Amino acid sequence: MIVFPAIDLRRGKCVRLRQGRPEAETVFSDDPVAMAEHWVSQGADWLHVVNLDGALGQASLNLRVVEEIISSKFQVQSSKFELQVQFGGGLRTMADIEEALGLGVARVILGTVAVEEPSLVAEAVQRFGAESIVVGIDARRGMAATHGWQEVSSVAATELALRVRGMGVERIVYTDIARDGMLCGVSVKAVRELAQHTGLKVIASGGVSSLDDLRCLKEAEASGVEGVIIGQALYSGALKLREAMEIASESADQRIEGARSRC
Repeated sequence: MIVFPAIDLRRGKCVRLRQGRPEAETVFSDDPVAMAEHWVSQGADWLHVVNLDGALGQASLNLRVVEEIISSKFQVQSSKFELQVQFGGGLRTMADIEEALGLGVARVILGTVAVEEPSLVAEAVQRFGAESIVVGIDARRGMAATHGWQEVSSVAATELALRVRGMGVERIVYTDIARDGMLCGVSVKAVRELAQHTGLKVIASGGVSSLDDLRCLKEAEASGVEGVIIGQALYSGALKLREAMEIASESADQRIEGARSRC
């Protein structure tokens, strides 16, 4: 299971929002590149980077920050594997997708367009391959939200997942908006059921608060839970990245007894 430390960019800074609300912002660093280096020094092989300004339809220079993170030498010096970046936020045209992939990101995440312009998702998968295209499904009360979580569509999250699977998508990021940034625990049951029902690889996001959350998600790995994005819990010190990665890399016979009963 892959652990993705989250770096959310707003006005060039590394921030966290609670439940996706722009007014509920906490700035954790004025230097996102240094923050990326910190997570890499703790063993991260992947980063989950989001352009919040782009998601909210605002202009920014955040792509320059992404380019700096990808090109920085620390990815070779401090990590066992080459750092890979999963990037999303405001990617709503083929030109946006091409630009992001051209910077060297390993995967782009498409959210709003999956609801409003699904043909673009299908075309992107055909052009760039399923390994490069991820769909972000951000759910508010079970319905897919768009435009930086500011609007809620009439499409159910599960229905959207099935739709994009039919377009060739193999992997989604699923976020429970109500839990995001709240340190209230992951909805493991919902994540597991989504993976089982759709046959997609699911990366869980929103609410991670403890190592027990990770143990429960690890138990669901066989169902299709491929990874977990951690933000607030890392930035607040609620858990340590090295400990999280140790749990994520455990083999079946190393898992802690009783974890299933707690999930």
